[in-house]
Amino acid sequence: MTVRTRFAPSPTGVLHLGSVRTALFCWLYARRHEGQFILRIEDTDRERSTKENVDAILEGMNWLGLDWDEGPFFQTERFDRYLEVIEQWLEEGKAYHCYCTKEELDALREKQMAGGGHVRYDGRCRDRTGPREGVEPVVRFRNPTEGQVVVEDQVRGRVVFENAQLDDLIIARPDGSPTYNFSVIIDDFDMRISHVIRGDDHLNNTPRQMNMLQALGAEPPVYAHLPMILGPDGAKLSKRHGAVDIREYEDQGYLRDAMLNYLVRLGWSHGDQEVFSVDEMIRLFDIADVNQSASSFNPEKLLWINQQHIIAMPSEELGARLMPFLVKAGLDPAEGPDPVHIAEGFRERAETLLHMAASARYCYEDFDVIDEKSAKKHLRPVILEPFRAARDRFAALEHWGQTAIHEVIENVAADFDINLGKLGQPIRVAVTSGPVSPPIDVTLWLVGQERTVRRMDHAIGLIEARAAASN
Repeated sequence: MTVRTRFAPSPTGVLHLGSVRTALFCWLYARRHEGQFILRIEDTDRERSTKENVDAILEGMNWLGLDWDEGPFFQTERFDRYLEVIEQWLEEGKAYHCYCTKEELDALREKQMAGGGHVRYDGRCRDRTGPREGVEPVVRFRNPTEGQVVVEDQVRGRVVFENAQLDDLIIARPDGSPTYNFSVIIDDFDMRISHVIRGDDHLNNTPRQMNMLQALGAEPPVYAHLPMILGPDGAKLSKRHGAVDIREYEDQGYLRDAMLNYLVRLGWSHGDQEVFSVDEMIRLFDIADVNQSASSFNPEKLLWINQQHIIAMPSEELGARLMPFLVKAGLDPAEGPDPVHIAEGFRERAETLLHMAASARYCYEDFDVIDEKSAKKHLRPVILEPFRAARDRFAALEHWGQTAIHEVIENVAADFDINLGKLGQPIRVAVTSGPVSPPIDVTLWLVGQERTVRRMDHAIGLIEARAAASN
């Protein structure tokens, strides 16, 4: 059997973490089994579906590299096919017109709820032979009233539904437009979908869809219903937790492989391994290994995963990825070190590309003020003489390289019998305006000789002023 999976988002909103995880699992399963991954846009909700959301979905999928083999297909372009099946089912008695009004259905629902019974349509129009004046009917599927529907779910195991508890689903609205659950099964049938991987909020739809597939004479696909993703507080994932447009993570400087890595671990595992390449995910992923319990979104874990991928990414590629973030930060890459060198120097500390660009600002432009707390702690009169000696030796260097810079600091520290850190940290504060940077020899190399000397001159003035004030 050829594996064919589908991702079928609704363009009533953008792609968020939950949707992307579903897409990822579908994509991985297809890729592992050398099958096909189909993209389908379920846009039957004409009022809320927008082109902007369609574009957002496609852009998000492209950024993540979740390439599709067929599609995107749009349900609104397939209405003729849906109406064809509805007419056929009406003729065959597999569907019927229902003339119940909203008021009648509301009254039925209230009566059933008051009696503590199962709330469902009672089939009162099943045997109706004629129309009802003044009422535009819906079309309902004639669901079996006896027997069971057994779902052999790849995640949840065997789930059994009694047909007697299932109502006759509406498959066409009064205006003739098909409903979601009906359109889905026609699409899955026509597109030869072998595996349906989706959120467990669709589980209750599954027995109804399986009965409709049986009415088509089709073998149902294999189903796998994924547990939901919760926020850190245990509540349903929302915007305040990170359920935002997936493109926002791109804008914040997350790597696409890191996003995929993090999302695949929300419900799936392979031993104790935390960091995966995309190739490893494809090779190792199995839907049968997905947990039944809900997963919790952890922003700190996402940042950690992203940092691991930043560390592992080849410098040339990381530098290329960094370039637009430098520009976005208002920095001119031509006015400082090659972004590849920034990537090499900052990768160990940067959680995102946005963070890396912000951290590297002092490599491209000067600053007016040194961090007051850092200056007070490290730019003290006691360091003036070794600091001045280091400045002079930096100015005299014929070759500005990491080795030469390190030797200057090491030799000056030895000459003045002080710890390397006692000299290195004041230099770092003077050159970067803060207490944190890559190793000092790397930092100064990136900043450049001219900027280093000029900023140390400025710091010497501050130290001298401080010494004078204390006398």
